Amino acid sequence: MRYSYGITTALLAGGAAISLITGQPVGAQVAQNDDRLVPRAGAPASFADLTAQLQPAVVNISTRQRITVSGNPLAGTPFADLFGNQQGAPTTRQAQSLGSGFIVSADGYVVTNNHVIQPDGRAELEAVTVTMPDGTEYPAEVVGRDPQSDLAVLKISRSEPFPFVHFGDSSESRVGDWVIAIGNPFGLGGTVTSGIVSAVYRNTGAGGAYDRFIQTDASINRGNSGGPLFDMQGNVIGINNAIFSTTGGSVGIGFAIPAETAAPIIDKLIAGEEILRGYLGVRIQPMTEDLADALGLAQNRGEFVQSVQPGEPAEAAGLQAGDVVLKVDGKDVSPDQSLSFIVANIEPGRRINLEIVRDGQRRTLPATVGRRPSEEALAAQAFNPDEQNPLDAPRPGGAGLVGEALGLQVIPMTSQLGAQLGMPDVTGGLVVTAADPNSDAAAKGVQRGTVILSANNRPVTQVADLEGVIRAARAERREAVLLRVRARGGPPLSIAIRLR
Repeated sequence: MRYSYGITTALLAGGAAISLITGQPVGAQVAQNDDRLVPRAGAPASFADLTAQLQPAVVNISTRQRITVSGNPLAGTPFADLFGNQQGAPTTRQAQSLGSGFIVSADGYVVTNNHVIQPDGRAELEAVTVTMPDGTEYPAEVVGRDPQSDLAVLKISRSEPFPFVHFGDSSESRVGDWVIAIGNPFGLGGTVTSGIVSAVYRNTGAGGAYDRFIQTDASINRGNSGGPLFDMQGNVIGINNAIFSTTGGSVGIGFAIPAETAAPIIDKLIAGEEILRGYLGVRIQPMTEDLADALGLAQNRGEFVQSVQPGEPAEAAGLQAGDVVLKVDGKDVSPDQSLSFIVANIEPGRRINLEIVRDGQRRTLPATVGRRPSEEALAAQAFNPDEQNPLDAPRPGGAGLVGEALGLQVIPMTSQLGAQLGMPDVTGGLVVTAADPNSDAAAKGVQRGTVILSANNRPVTQVADLEGVIRAARAERREAVLLRVRARGGPPLSIAIRLR
């Protein structure tokens, strides 16, 4: 589930088109050449023929995961200490997840959402199984995943070719076009729903380079994640990804990753190529009515630069806070084509021209696109030690092993973070970005901005280091770990933190 503005955003599932025993894709061709399938005027008389062509390539995806569970049934509550030393050892249990996917090649490459196969922080992925519409199961290998775009590719194998479908051109979609979604909501098996395109490029406000979806009123529910959204020619124009809902069920506002975004990423994942994204190093804000009025600009054009990251390409190009970026190499920056999206899809090292407005005057700034840093590095750039946002508190199952065991969210220390925290001499460790107020760590003074220098006398420089200490402590049936920490303006201290 995703949550946004207090409205449930559920993650979905999908499908694809079919090929004959020859391995040739036939769904799209038959649909294109048979006028009986899609009348040129009015609504289709039936979706049955088109569905029959497409459904064989839509699959169910299930995962088996192993989760470590605390031996204390009251762990994480104020009554956790009631069991004293009688607490049982941590145990493991099995968990499963279900989603949808679709086959895109005769040799068995399967596309789905990354969140369908990505376990939460407490779990380890043990196996992925792909189930065909006829019930045949195949073990699947994870070929590649891209968390930023929420895409993943699996591989299944057999002696004869698989039915498969092609991506279409989502840029040709129009509001009002008929679409159908095939998937596996609620584990019911193959389910088909129909609707129309409500928006071709919808920005949900979640931010990021890939906050750009096809919106549809075709009923999409939990379990539809990773499945395809088809046009009336049998082409995949979107990958079902999320819904807005007040109830957790479909209310007619579903979102799919556009094919024009997904297809190039899928090709690179299949080829085993590294996915490089462009980067400028700016914090931006969409144009609001007040900003537009204050600057004398159109509300639906450009994005406002709030800050420029030192040492990054934007600073080298001369971009400044307060500038409004109108175009990138002639492409308009708009709600449909955000600056983040345009730049992320430009190859690092390429020279571009930024058309901006500064002090009411238009200017053109040449810039060289950089390489987008890791998510951890971006989190460090955005970190404000003085900001206390309750929404940053760890969610159960959503903050990784450190969040589940200690109630903390952490990122690696950098020289930039050290300067922000007034600790330029600290070159290692982990910086706490959020602390669950109900955790033992928070009760003992660990808070946002605290630096964890070591755990059980072992230096920690990466999140994996702290996770390793936690796993070792649990394996030895220890109920706490010893953290060496340093708060802002204070000396290093050692604190024993109980594991949850």
